[in-house]
Amino acid sequence: MVPKRRPSKLEDKESLTEEASKASKQPLSKKTKKSHIHNEVEENDNVFIKLLKTSGVILKTGESQNQLTVDQIVFQKKLFQTLRKHPSYPQIIEEFVSGLESYIEDQDSFRNCLLSCERLQDEEASMGASYSKSLIKLLLGIDILQPAIIKTLFEKLPEFLFENVNSDGLNMPRLIISQLKWLDRIVDGKDLTTKVMQLISIAPLYLQHDFVTSLPEILGDSQHGDVGKELSDLLMENTSLTVPILDVLTSLRLDPKLLSQVRQLVMGKLSSVSLDDLPVIIKFILHSVTATDALEVISELREKLDLQHFILPSWFHASQSKLKNKGRQSSSGNQENSGQDCVTLFFDVIKSAVRYEKIISEAWIKAIESTASESEHKIFDIAILFIIYSTNTQVKKYVERVLRNKIRSGCFEEQLLQSTFCIHYVVLKDICPSILSLAQSFVHSLDQSIILFGSLLYKYAFNFFDTYCQQEVVGALVTHICSGNEAEVDTALDVLLELVVLNLSAMRLNAIFVKGILDYLDNMSPRQIRKLFYILSTLAFSQQHEASSHIQDDMHLVIRKQLSSTIVRYKLIGIIGAVTMAGIMAADRTRSSSLTQGRTDVSNEQYTQVTSLLQLVHSCSKQSPQASALYYDEFATLIQRGNLAPKALEWVGQTIFNDFQDAFVVDFCAFPEGDYPFPVKALYGLEEYSSRDGIAINLLPLLYSQDFAKDGGRMTSQESDQKLVSPLCLAPYFRLLRLCVEKQHNGSLEEIDGLLDCPIFLTDLEPGERLTSMSVKEHSFMCSLIFLTLNWFREVVNAFCRQTSPEMKGKVLTRLKHIVELQRILEKYLAVTPYYVPPLAHFDLETLDVTPITAAAISAKIRKQGKIGGRKRKADGSKTSSSDTLSKEDSSECVPTPSDRSQLEKATEVVQLQPPELLFLLEDLSQKLENMLIPSVARRIPFLKSKGHRNIGFSHLHQRSAQQIVHSVVQLLTPMCNHLENIHNYFQCLSAENPSVVDGPGMKVQEYHIMSSCYQRLLQIFHALFAWNGFFQPHCVHLLYSALEVLTNRLKQGEPDQALEELLSQSFNYLQNFSHSIPNFQCALYLIRLLMVILEKSTATKNKEKIASLAKQFLCRVWPSGEKEKSSISTEQLHTLLSIYLEHTDSVLKAIEEIAGVGVPELISSPKDGSSSTFPTLTRHTFVIFFRVMMAELEKTVKGLQAGTAADSQQIHEEKLLYWNMAVRDFSILINLIKVFDSRPVLHVCLKYGRLFVEAFLKQCMPLLDFSFRKHREDVLSLLETFQLDTRLLHHLCGHSKIHQDMKLTKHVPLLKKTLELLVCRVKAMLIFNNCREAFWLGNLKNRDLQGEEILSQNSQESTAEESEDNTTSQVSKSKATEDGEDEVSDGEKEQDSDESDDDSD
Repeated sequence: MVPKRRPSKLEDKESLTEEASKASKQPLSKKTKKSHIHNEVEENDNVFIKLLKTSGVILKTGESQNQLTVDQIVFQKKLFQTLRKHPSYPQIIEEFVSGLESYIEDQDSFRNCLLSCERLQDEEASMGASYSKSLIKLLLGIDILQPAIIKTLFEKLPEFLFENVNSDGLNMPRLIISQLKWLDRIVDGKDLTTKVMQLISIAPLYLQHDFVTSLPEILGDSQHGDVGKELSDLLMENTSLTVPILDVLTSLRLDPKLLSQVRQLVMGKLSSVSLDDLPVIIKFILHSVTATDALEVISELREKLDLQHFILPSWFHASQSKLKNKGRQSSSGNQENSGQDCVTLFFDVIKSAVRYEKIISEAWIKAIESTASESEHKIFDIAILFIIYSTNTQVKKYVERVLRNKIRSGCFEEQLLQSTFCIHYVVLKDICPSILSLAQSFVHSLDQSIILFGSLLYKYAFNFFDTYCQQEVVGALVTHICSGNEAEVDTALDVLLELVVLNLSAMRLNAIFVKGILDYLDNMSPRQIRKLFYILSTLAFSQQHEASSHIQDDMHLVIRKQLSSTIVRYKLIGIIGAVTMAGIMAADRTRSSSLTQGRTDVSNEQYTQVTSLLQLVHSCSKQSPQASALYYDEFATLIQRGNLAPKALEWVGQTIFNDFQDAFVVDFCAFPEGDYPFPVKALYGLEEYSSRDGIAINLLPLLYSQDFAKDGGRMTSQESDQKLVSPLCLAPYFRLLRLCVEKQHNGSLEEIDGLLDCPIFLTDLEPGERLTSMSVKEHSFMCSLIFLTLNWFREVVNAFCRQTSPEMKGKVLTRLKHIVELQRILEKYLAVTPYYVPPLAHFDLETLDVTPITAAAISAKIRKQGKIGGRKRKADGSKTSSSDTLSKEDSSECVPTPSDRSQLEKATEVVQLQPPELLFLLEDLSQKLENMLIPSVARRIPFLKSKGHRNIGFSHLHQRSAQQIVHSVVQLLTPMCNHLENIHNYFQCLSAENPSVVDGPGMKVQEYHIMSSCYQRLLQIFHALFAWNGFFQPHCVHLLYSALEVLTNRLKQGEPDQALEELLSQSFNYLQNFSHSIPNFQCALYLIRLLMVILEKSTATKNKEKIASLAKQFLCRVWPSGEKEKSSISTEQLHTLLSIYLEHTDSVLKAIEEIAGVGVPELISSPKDGSSSTFPTLTRHTFVIFFRVMMAELEKTVKGLQAGTAADSQQIHEEKLLYWNMAVRDFSILINLIKVFDSRPVLHVCLKYGRLFVEAFLKQCMPLLDFSFRKHREDVLSLLETFQLDTRLLHHLCGHSKIHQDMKLTKHVPLLKKTLELLVCRVKAMLIFNNCREAFWLGNLKNRDLQGEEILSQNSQESTAEESEDNTTSQVSKSKATEDGEDEVSDGEKEQDSDESDDDSD
């Protein structure tokens, strides 16, 4: 059997050890055999034997070792001298060798000569050598004998090539070759090389392998080049010797060209090699890399390596089955271990290379970085980056940056990362700490895609690594959760939740770490607390497991402690935890229970635990309205998810139904009696009730009783008989009730439909004349009453909006009208109750940290809107969906056209949706989309600000994902498009009758503004939808297609499965059609933004011009002139629209010239309150906005222009020179406007952007003038002359700023002066470069103000400076060369005199 190949150095050491062991064991056997073996010493008169004996070697026969009586070096020296001094030298050498040949004819004698000699005891004691050489090796150390003996050995060796191993276990060919290793000197290296290579060519394969690997130990350095060439030729002939040859080539000193050739040869065979050979091949390739070709080699290697995934397919399946079935024996275990060892060796080679060779690690990173296409990235890329990150500390930052860029660009997707862990988990397990460190860094990021990648690293590390690594993963996630950073906490909790779902048994082992998070609940939001308790409850109650009992006990202890706390926050946390835990305990397990016996008893036990736990929560929370309401909200959300067992749901439904009826519902005939401040009436009933039947909501008596109890008043006998429930709990309790009924009756609410149309016990809410006569307490009472009524109606609408009965639809729309009406009444009360604080309508923990806003009536109004708007009780869009779908023609009542009137007849039985109700629904939907789809500006929590302010009122909305919200809104697009088109028609008809006048004859101003607001809200909703950044995620692309198809089909019924570009183009055209009916500037801006969002998703650029044209059209439009519309154009919106126009127009310079050269002169010549006729939005009030945007865009444009170079063609030089002429002309027009508009903001803009323009002129234009001066002398001089006047005006502006001592202006003066000085020096350098130095000279320039008047702080020399300036001006007309110098004179004068002015002022 052929032994497995070992590395050459290791093999040599083992052979030496083997020889040494034989040498040490033989003497013992000799001593035992001395009495049995006769005549051991070779007795012969042979010259060979005599000379050896004379020199100190006694030859033995049989199995005895030859004896060495002297030291090895002494023996070689004696024999050499004996031969040299022999009378018959050099013939004696031939005789000696002949004697050797005849002696080794006997195989035993030959074997003894190849084995180490035995040294006598006294000699061994005197010498310190650890082993003795064989006789042949001693003779090879003598130069005059070496060639002949080598020849003899190679003649003898073929006899043993095809023989089996001897009975004593010795392989004679290997033993012979081992004599040639590590010789002190080789006399004829070339001959030895030839003989070895000839021997390799005829030897059998297993010996070829050994002979090749022995070459570095046999040959000297001088023969490395020849051997390398021979081996490279052999490599092409015999592929079976690839591995040993490459192993040897890495140990030889070879020419780089030869190495490169061999590397190319090997690279071509890389796809066909076996896994066993791969480590050696990769080692050779990486060893042969140089700094010049590293990137090329690594890039090619990266492409070749991924062809077979480096692992045999059989080992793939074996490794995966081994993961799934740990502990099972596999018949192919040895094969698995062998493949795994090869993969480990392969990665060890790579680790060694990237750790110690910086060029290799950097080249590998660059090769991956330069791969742009997503499809070209391999599984191996991520593994290599992880390995480099863990082994080479110098390039950690580089690796991290590359990973971040690849993640952002979408090249490293989840599937690629999962495959990497699946295939290379054995290797990645060893670098688990580095992977967790990388994941931690990614989770700290602000980019959502990078955070997701970091969470996936945690997830796959837990799923694929061993128990120790799993513990480290959980520990890292717990650290993130306890950090207090909201984004980190959310991400870590999501990962933990996913791990619990995917691998519950492994997570249960680490439950003790998760349980420690309970100490850090104070900094968590309600949503995060829910997730944490869900995770812990799942670990504790999902299965009956002995290891879960201690978690269950701890959970019960913690929750009971929190529920019994007197601190409201902890009580609320306990409620959230208890309801979450009850949901897990009472989860519907009917599918699994049918397969398991005894499950019923367990379910009964859990049923008892659940009911007792819920009763405990109810008893602990009934004293606090906020706690009770939160309990109802949490319970309702739990039921809404639909995973409660039927038995538990039945008990809950019955209990809630009875309690709600007892607490809030009374008979209509049982009219409340008591001393109330207002007469009680049953209002807002939708049906006529007789005096004996019907029900009503007992709201006013409950609210009055609550307020009366707060004031310490005495309760009536009727009130003392029953425990009153706070009216704050009305809406959340009803939500819980209707969700229970929905679940039990498959969505039908017939059981409780009486609550939709029943009246409410209130009083007359319309204030009328009594508003001023009411006390503050009465005002507050009325406000609270209206608030609670509003929340009740909102909850009723949420509940019944999905019912299909036409009668119920009509009642729902009536309730919507009641909501709008009540909000109008509430505004009247709030106007006279400035310090009113409304009752709570949102009961999460975030409300505890919010300071009540009581500063003014408007603040109270804002708070009211926040509370009501946040009262979200079900999935987003549900009530809007039903209300819009109820009557898709409903808004047609607002459109006075006969065709639309005919549509009204189709829904005569349904109460129509009026514009105020539509506006209410659109505002509600817009707020929700803004909260869910538009990311906050900063993910981090601002300093000294609460983290929950933005999300207050949207807790139920956040139970759903953004994708679910978008799905709901896409379904609403068709009715919203109907509304949009109807409103468009309304304004089209209106503009035809009363163009540009809002308050004209016959105009309904209030209706106009409501319709405008509806228009704006619709555009906001469309913008929020299409601006969502999740559309291009793989699982959300279909939503984008669906939304665009809705818009496209509004124009014409398109074909299915259209391309994305076609859908975007058609949608753009559809939305662009609404530009003619835009009623106000705000709507115009939202339409532009919406079109830009559509345009950003497209690769086509043709619509960019349409954006610019539309923006200009809006800038040139006369907007409504009603009293309320005079200041409707805010400065921020105008700034945004003007910036959009200049960014999208073809020529920024022409657009600026048109505004500044046409629009501004029209404004100057207009009356005081007038505007430009071309640009009506340009007024004296908005001039500073136009000026700022034009200066900023001009500077941005010229800064982006590439500087000219000498290598550019003449045409390019001319084009750029013409461009700069236009830019300087625009700058001159703008800068001269400060003579007319000299307000402080305008001057500030001029100073700031004037300096930036001069800096851009220095960097971008001056290099161009260097090469254009000689060929375009007049154009360059004209450009500089124009620019000279502009810089002089900037200089005057500096003086003006100092005279007025305006700090906001003067802070820009030093930098501006420095830039002007640089301009002088740079122009001088340009003249010198063009051999025109004599044209440059310096003079003095006076300081003047904006009107050109001299500033009187000059010294007596200023008169000469004025004369100098006059002389300069006269010289400008004399010669072109001098003219350029005089331009610079002015700059120099400005700088010198401005410096003098600085000195004087100081």
